[in-house]
Amino acid sequence: MKPVARLRRRECAQPWNEPGQWPEMLAPLLRRLYAARGATTIELAQPRLAHLVAPDRLGGLDAAVALLSQAIAQDRHIVVVGDFDCDGATACAVGVRGLRMLGARRVSHAVPNRIVHGYGLSPALVEELAAMQPELLVTVDHGIACHAGIAAAKSRGWDVLVTDHHLPGDTLPPADAIVDPNLRGDEFPSKALAGVGVMFYVLLALRRRLREQGALGEREPDLQGLLDLVAVGTVADLVPLDANNRALVGAGLRRLRAGQGCAGLRALIEVSQRDAGRLTASDIGYAIGPRLNAAGRLEDMSLGIECLLTDDLARARDIAATLNEINSERRAVQQQMTDDAERALARVTLLDGVVPPAVCLFDAEWHPGVVGLVASKMKERLHRPVIAFAPAEPGSDALRGSARSIPGFHIRDALAGVAARHPQLIERFGGHAMAAGLSLRIDSFPAFADAFRDYAHSALTPELLQADVLSDGELHPEEFCRASAEALRDGGPWGQAFPEPQFDGEFDVLNWRVIGERHLKLELGCAGLRLNAIEFGGWTGNPPTARVRIAYRLEPDDYRGGEAVQLVVVHREGIG
Repeated sequence: MKPVARLRRRECAQPWNEPGQWPEMLAPLLRRLYAARGATTIELAQPRLAHLVAPDRLGGLDAAVALLSQAIAQDRHIVVVGDFDCDGATACAVGVRGLRMLGARRVSHAVPNRIVHGYGLSPALVEELAAMQPELLVTVDHGIACHAGIAAAKSRGWDVLVTDHHLPGDTLPPADAIVDPNLRGDEFPSKALAGVGVMFYVLLALRRRLREQGALGEREPDLQGLLDLVAVGTVADLVPLDANNRALVGAGLRRLRAGQGCAGLRALIEVSQRDAGRLTASDIGYAIGPRLNAAGRLEDMSLGIECLLTDDLARARDIAATLNEINSERRAVQQQMTDDAERALARVTLLDGVVPPAVCLFDAEWHPGVVGLVASKMKERLHRPVIAFAPAEPGSDALRGSARSIPGFHIRDALAGVAARHPQLIERFGGHAMAAGLSLRIDSFPAFADAFRDYAHSALTPELLQADVLSDGELHPEEFCRASAEALRDGGPWGQAFPEPQFDGEFDVLNWRVIGERHLKLELGCAGLRLNAIEFGGWTGNPPTARVRIAYRLEPDDYRGGEAVQLVVVHREGIG
């Protein structure tokens, strides 16, 4: 039984239209929306690179830069170790490209295979890397939880630099240097940096050190050329888009819109049939990121990283086409697994129709690379924390789980709480407030599921379990226009913690039809206007009522062109 969502209007306690507060050219609609998100000046609403937090405020950079500058000066072999998601792939590409730009001549990369090596810099991966004879390992988007792998690397005499953004455990790994804004005591104000953002900051600090040493020559490398990759990794990793991240993402989007992205990203934009000149953060999240992620989920992320590292557009297009095919396969696997999860959930709620406060799901046939997507889908459907598990590899008694949470329930802290109460259940875990990963043995699953539900039951209040659809209020009739829709599209980047605007209102349903078996195409009436609307997945077998209250996004209708706009319905309630 799906919880009923509550439509609620976002509160705005900030002044938003004071004289001199905004540039004259900024639309009043955007002024109101920015203020409702806590941005009351143009510098906060549309931050630029000049507003970035200075690198010297990020802890660990002195030791990191010393390792890297020495490695470059001594022509040591640097191996950048990526991760098998989009943030890890883009961070790896930024690391490799950036180090080469700054004078490193011996830079290679490696990435774990999800099934063969497990997560991050594991002892198994270290053993495989030995053939490459690295002298310095640089982990990106992981490392803070890789104690055993880093110890194995150190035992071979290699230096290790960890760049990560995940929350640390009680002890830190034995690396030579660690850069992570979420280390306890780190004074860097933007804790929301993605892994690719951390690596970019390391490169900024390294460039400054090399400049001071006189090692850059007359033509200093322009690291802004890496911001297309920083934007993609940041958006795809669903980290909060605070002002610092919006400055990075906004700059990267401007490069992509101008056709200045790397060959691989230009090819991925083409294959996903997006208009590069109008690219948004939403396009990254729903089209570019999933195609990169698909390689790490079902195949090997080394293919995705190769796509980001090649400068040959023809090769990039070939790889992008392969990634597109893998993504189609991923969608089919995900749909099958989600259907399995729906059936399992129906059995759980069959007796009393009540959804438990937290849900743990496991199927021996599921793919470990797709459980995160299943957990996310079920979390969105149920508004409950969800952990989905699959065998680490076919026939294995080790399980890999991926957790997704709801606002107000810190999933990484919840796992820490379960581990404290039941030390024998979880073998390893890590993550953030809204997403985490963990490993356990198959015979521990029933006890873990009970323990996790018990923890959630004690921590989650009825208010937290209430799903809300937040609206920015009503639009005036004159705001249902192309100019408003384009201002909304271009006023971002929108994303986590700076949500894309959506509005609400009551409308007459003038016409409706089903398209593509699952979607509702609507013609709505309001204040003498006739408006086109679409509700993806909105067809449930029951016709819409003659009058509805909806929450929606206002978007340019590029398919119809001209001045056409479209309402994208995200919530619908019948009236009368």
